[in-house]
Amino acid sequence: MRTQGARICIVDDHALFAESLQIALELEGHEVRRIPLPKALHAAATLLPTVLRYKPDIMLLDLDLGNADGAALIEPTTRAGTAVVVVTGSTDRARWGLCMRYGARKVLPKTGPLNDILATIRRISEGRTVTTAEERDELVRFWQDERREVQELQERLARLTPRESAVLGMLMEGQQVRDIATRSTVSEATVRTQVKSILSKLEVTSQLAAVGLAHHAGWNAPQSS
Repeated sequence: MRTQGARICIVDDHALFAESLQIALELEGHEVRRIPLPKALHAAATLLPTVLRYKPDIMLLDLDLGNADGAALIEPTTRAGTAVVVVTGSTDRARWGLCMRYGARKVLPKTGPLNDILATIRRISEGRTVTTAEERDELVRFWQDERREVQELQERLARLTPRESAVLGMLMEGQQVRDIATRSTVSEATVRTQVKSILSKLEVTSQLAAVGLAHHAGWNAPQSS
């Protein structure tokens, strides 16, 4: 990699942030290109051909690109020889750990000083380390712990009967027991019994906790036939 004037691409859907970053990097002598994002971006992987055509030394990547997850770009871009630096508004350390596992060289918060980004670019351009093995391992452990937790929650959710799954899905929509009973043409007592069973199987004590657990596990109610 060149010792100065690195070829950098920015993938970020916050125009003001990206433009400011581009100006700062160009003042440091880097060649910078912002990757254009379509208005309706649903899969970050669709940006990969554009990124690879530019052949960047370094990619500065936001994780939240509209409806798309920027993390999908990390592994293929890294394989192509680009150093990936994630600059994100997310404070989820497990998510940071996933980025490191995919091959990101560094994860920086958008709330940090601009000089942190500039210093990271300098160090990478000079072939120096930007994340210690200990820092990387700690972040990856956050991701591993989160993955184990989600797996355990999904196992609890798998205990639900089809009817209980449907009731939980309606609770996630914000419906009350009375609404569910009316919609399902059963008594409120029946629905309350079903809710009680859901709470027991999910090992929680309230409907709100059950809904939160389902969201955290990324669970979706089965579609009604």
